[in-house]
Amino acid sequence: MSLTNLEDKQPSILAGQGIPNYQEITPSSIKEYFPNLIDELNNELTIFEKDLTKILNRVNGISWEEVINPLHKIEERLRWSWSAICHLNSVRNTNELRDAHSSQQPSVVRFGNRIGQSKIIYKALLSLKNHPANLLGETQKRILETELRSMNHRGVGLDQSKQKEFNKNSERLAELSTIFSNNVLDATKNWSLLLTKKSDIEGLNLRELEILAEAAHQAGDLNANKKNPTAKEGPWRIGLDMPSYLPFMSNGANGEIRETLYKAYVRRASFGESDNRKIIEEILTLRNQQAKVLGHKHWASLSLSSKMAKDVKSVEDLLEELRSASILKAKNELEDLKACAKRNGMPNDTVLAPWDINYWSERLRKERFDLDKDALRPWFPLQKVLNGLFNLCERLFEITIEHADLEVPKWHSDVEFYKVLDKDKSTIAYFYLDPYSRPNNKRGGAWMDECLVKSKSPNGENILPIAYLVCNQTPPTKEMPSLMSFEEVETLFHEFGHGLQHMLTKVDYPQAAGINNVEWDAVELPSQFMENWCLDKNTVFGMAKHWQNGTPLPEKEFKKLLLSRTFNSGLSTLRQIHFALTDLRLHSEWRKELGISPDEMRREIAKSTTVMQPIKEDQFLCAFNHIFAGGYAAGYYSYKWAEVLSSDAFAAFEEVKNDNETQIKAIGKKFRETILSLGGSRSPQEVFQSFRGRSANTEALIRHSGLNSNL
Repeated sequence: MSLTNLEDKQPSILAGQGIPNYQEITPSSIKEYFPNLIDELNNELTIFEKDLTKILNRVNGISWEEVINPLHKIEERLRWSWSAICHLNSVRNTNELRDAHSSQQPSVVRFGNRIGQSKIIYKALLSLKNHPANLLGETQKRILETELRSMNHRGVGLDQSKQKEFNKNSERLAELSTIFSNNVLDATKNWSLLLTKKSDIEGLNLRELEILAEAAHQAGDLNANKKNPTAKEGPWRIGLDMPSYLPFMSNGANGEIRETLYKAYVRRASFGESDNRKIIEEILTLRNQQAKVLGHKHWASLSLSSKMAKDVKSVEDLLEELRSASILKAKNELEDLKACAKRNGMPNDTVLAPWDINYWSERLRKERFDLDKDALRPWFPLQKVLNGLFNLCERLFEITIEHADLEVPKWHSDVEFYKVLDKDKSTIAYFYLDPYSRPNNKRGGAWMDECLVKSKSPNGENILPIAYLVCNQTPPTKEMPSLMSFEEVETLFHEFGHGLQHMLTKVDYPQAAGINNVEWDAVELPSQFMENWCLDKNTVFGMAKHWQNGTPLPEKEFKKLLLSRTFNSGLSTLRQIHFALTDLRLHSEWRKELGISPDEMRREIAKSTTVMQPIKEDQFLCAFNHIFAGGYAAGYYSYKWAEVLSSDAFAAFEEVKNDNETQIKAIGKKFRETILSLGGSRSPQEVFQSFRGRSANTEALIRHSGLNSNL
C-alpha cells in the first residue's frame, strides 16, 4: 500500500488518496484548487446520474457495483479533501486558514445537498433494495437503509421551493457552527491573567508553575530584574486552556483568583466580538425549521430517528433513572465539601461557591484517601503511559503497536506516527498522535477522526485505516517530559478506544467500516470501555513508572486510586445528566415564541439536575461545542447511553474468577471480533448481544459509579 502522495503531480488538496501533505494544504492552495475539485465532482455526478438513468431502464434491475461503488468514490474524494482541511483548521488554526475554510464551506454543503437530493440516485437505491434479483447481505442492507434515510434527512422528498429554503438553511447552519467554534477558540486564547505575587500562586507545585512561567515568557511578560521569568520567581500567566485552568482551580489557594478565573471560564464566548448567544438561538431555530420541513416534530425527533434510542421519552427515562440514583449522593457530597472547608478554616458565614468545588474536592480527597492526584503525575510520563496502553492492547486484542519507520507528512513537530501489527506481524493500520495543548491555534478537547478508512482502491489495492488521535494534555517543559494527570491518562485511553474501532475493523465495505454506520449513541462504547482499564492493576503497574528513576507507582497509591474511584461520583454523574437533559430539551422544547432564552431554559433544568445553581455570569451554553459545533446535537445523552453498554461490557472481564489470564484473553479476543471488528455492519444491539450473550442493563454502570450507595 502506498501511504503518501508526495510524488503526485497534482496538488495535495486534489489528490484524494494516501496521506494528505499537510504542508501543501495552505490557505492559498485551498482557495485556488478546492473550487476545481468541486467542479470536477459535479461533472462526475452528472455523468453518474446519466448512467443511472440508462441502467434503471433495464429489465433486470441494478447492481450494487453500479450504484454504491461509484457513489462512494465521489463522496470519498470530497471527504478526503475536506477532512484534511477541517483537520488542519482544528489543529493548526490561523485567521487565513479560517477564511479559506469558510470560503469553501458553502460549496461543500451545496454539493452534499445535490447528492442527498438526487432523485435518480434515490430511485436507484430503492431499486437496488427492492429488486428480487438482488441477494444482498446484512451489511449491504444496513448500508442501503442508512443511505436512504440520509437522503430523506437531506430533503430528497421535498418540492423545489421547500428544497431551496432547506438548502439555504443547511449552508447557514454549517456557517454558524464554524463561527461558534471559532468564537470559543478565540475567547479561550484571548483571555489570560498575569500573576506577580507569590501569594497569588500559593498551592501550586513546581511543574504547574513552570507551565505558567513559560506562558508568561511566551507572552513577553519579563521581570524588571530578570531576562526571563522563572518557575519560582515569576511572573506567571494563567489562561483558560485546561492544562493551565484546571490545576489552578484544583490547587490554587487564592480564592479571589479562583473566582476571577472561574467567572472568565464560564463567560467564554458570551460577550463582545465572540458572543455566541444570538448564534445559539439562530442554530436552534434553524434546526427546528429543518426538522419540521422533513416531517419531524422537532430536531430531537429527527436526531433520534437514526440512533439506538427510540424517542425522547426513552432518553429521558434513562436520564431520570440515573438522576434519581445520583441526586441524594450528590447532595451528600456537597455537604461533605462544605464540612471539609469549615474544618480547614473557611468562616462559618462563608458560602461555598462554584470556584471552591474543585479546590475543596482535592483537599477532601487528600483528607479521606491520603491521595494527592497531582503528586502522581511523575509516575505517568507520556511515553510510559503509551507503553502501558500498547501492552494492554497486545494482551487483549493480540496486536502490536510500534513507531512507524516512515517519513510521513505531519502538521506539527509534536505529532508522532504509529503502525498497528496483527499477531502475524502484518501491518493492519496506522495512526497519528497529537498529544499536547496548543491554545493559540488548536481547539480544546480531545477527539479521534478518520484520515483514511479501510477500503479497496479502484485497482483492488488494500487501503489501510489511518486515525487521527488528538488530545490537549499537559505539554513537556524544559525540565521534564509531559507528566500526565490521571484524568489525562483516562482521556488518552478513551480516544484510543475510538481509534481501535476505526483501525481493527474487519468490514469490507467502507460505508460500514470502523465507526461508520454505527449509531451515534453506541459509538462511545469502545472509548468508555477502554477508560475502565486505567484502574486495572496489571495495566497500571505496566505503565506507572517514575519518569526520573523508573520506580513503579507505590502499591498504596494504587489502592488509594481504587478507593477514590467513586469519589464525588454523584456530582459528576449529575453534571453529565444536566448537560444531556439541557441538550435534549433545547432541541425538543425551546422556541423563540416561549419568551425565554436558551440560557433561561437551562437554568430551569438546573433546578432538578444540579445541587449548586449556576451563577449569573455562567453562560456555559456559549462554549458547548459538542452540541453547537460538533455532532452531538440532541445526542449528548449518548455518553451515558453508551456508558451503560461499556460498563456492562467491562463487567464481562470483572466476572472472570481469580483474574484467569486465559479467560481474559479469550474475552478480549471476543470483544475484538464483535465490538471492534463489526463496526456498523450490524445494529449495536446485535453486536452487543454477540459479545455479551444478552442485552445490556444499567446494573454495572450504577455499581461502577458508586450510585448504589449513598455512603
